[in-house]
Amino acid sequence: MRVGFLLEQVLAPVPGGTGRYARELAAALAAAAPEGSRVDGWTGWHRDTARARVPGVGGPRRLPLPRRALVAAWERGRGPAPRADVVHAPTPLAPPRRRTPLVVTVHDAVPWTHPETLTPRGVAWHRRAIGTAVREADRIVVPTHAVADELRAAVPGLDAGRLTVLGEGTATALRTQPPDADERARRLDLPGEYVLSLATLEPRKGLDVLLAALARPGAPDLPLLLVGQPGWGGIDPVEEARKRGIEDRVRVLGRIPDEDLAVVLHRATALAAPSRAEGFGLPVLEAMAAGVPAVTSDAPALVEVGGGAPLVVPRDDPEALAAALSRTGDPATRERMITAGRARADHYSWSATATALWGLYSDLAT
Repeated sequence: MRVGFLLEQVLAPVPGGTGRYARELAAALAAAAPEGSRVDGWTGWHRDTARARVPGVGGPRRLPLPRRALVAAWERGRGPAPRADVVHAPTPLAPPRRRTPLVVTVHDAVPWTHPETLTPRGVAWHRRAIGTAVREADRIVVPTHAVADELRAAVPGLDAGRLTVLGEGTATALRTQPPDADERARRLDLPGEYVLSLATLEPRKGLDVLLAALARPGAPDLPLLLVGQPGWGGIDPVEEARKRGIEDRVRVLGRIPDEDLAVVLHRATALAAPSRAEGFGLPVLEAMAAGVPAVTSDAPALVEVGGGAPLVVPRDDPEALAAALSRTGDPATRERMITAGRARADHYSWSATATALWGLYSDLAT
């Protein structure tokens, strides 16, 4: 069986968490492929597709349209599609169904539950694309039961029998620090202790709440390191920090290689994830696997993935967030969170997700 796996999101200007999902899942699928089966990566027409090369995955093969034209064609139910026995689109950007079984991953229901955290154009596009997937795809994959519930409530006609909940996993590159970790830490000028945020710089991630929390008297007096690319909304965390008088405590590292990210992650004092809405919350899982205490908002998907290991605070509540971050400094609390987090992270793996998907593909192809 040949699975055509779309890797277009990996080449997006801001790949974000869905780009990570696409790469990691493609690699896991290739590693778990049954005898005689294979995974081929597909993208739009790009001059350079090097970033979409995944170990064990064929290609990437290029469709004969560049990204913008491909999106426009697929919105109208036209255009080229991967040649395969089953096609999997790891985001709602998906080709027409035609005669090949189609699987589409929908990461969240944010366009309906929290449209104010997206651009109007983004809301409209995602609602159309997810609506098309609900009508045409043979199976919709979602990362949490929270998303499944929200999606069923938001999208009429979504048959529960075509909805499959499959979690995510921790990237191999982030499970341990590289051999030259100390050298990387020196080059990155990492402080001895710090709060870490792994998030695209956009309104949905609640960075304004985090900065407000760290400016409060009860917050831990620690630096904040921000790892993530700028998204929409013109978020300038340094300027926001300056307004609150903590600009000397905030550093924006941007997008960094996985080897550097592993060092930054494992050496963090705590991870803060005060998102207003999420579909899974991969940084929370990565932090738990690395033995880093996490503090999250009460967004349903974050609560589900955390499974009781992180400290949970109400969304948009800087005071509660400041108090929770301070609690991670208590030795007994910290030890409990680390132990519970690692145990919870063991419930998730890319290999388990890939194995389940191969069973799903086989059912659809027969």
